[in-house]
Amino acid sequence: MNLERLPNEEKLTLCRKYYLGGFAFLPFLWLVNVVWFFKEAFVKPTYTEQLKIKTYVKRSGLGLLLWVAVLTTWITIFQHFRAEWGEVGDYLSFTIPLGIP
Repeated sequence: MNLERLPNEEKLTLCRKYYLGGFAFLPFLWLVNVVWFFKEAFVKPTYTEQLKIKTYVKRSGLGLLLWVAVLTTWITIFQHFRAEWGEVGDYLSFTIPLGIP
């Protein structure tokens, strides 16, 4: 999508949709929001909707960082303690590794 062709009001609406969509456990939308709208929010000359876009981009970046931190923590804990959790660890596993834990 070429953001240059959209009017500023539609840019704000699209940015807001991606920001709110990230709360539906879709943090990838926050990444897209930050990448697509970073230049609009921080590089372009000032226009009326820019302040709101800047707010959505900052919040999307913060939400994305939070998701990455939580996901990284969970993956680390799970890989470290899966064998100790016994059946619960096996039920949480998509594939059960073979061999000695």
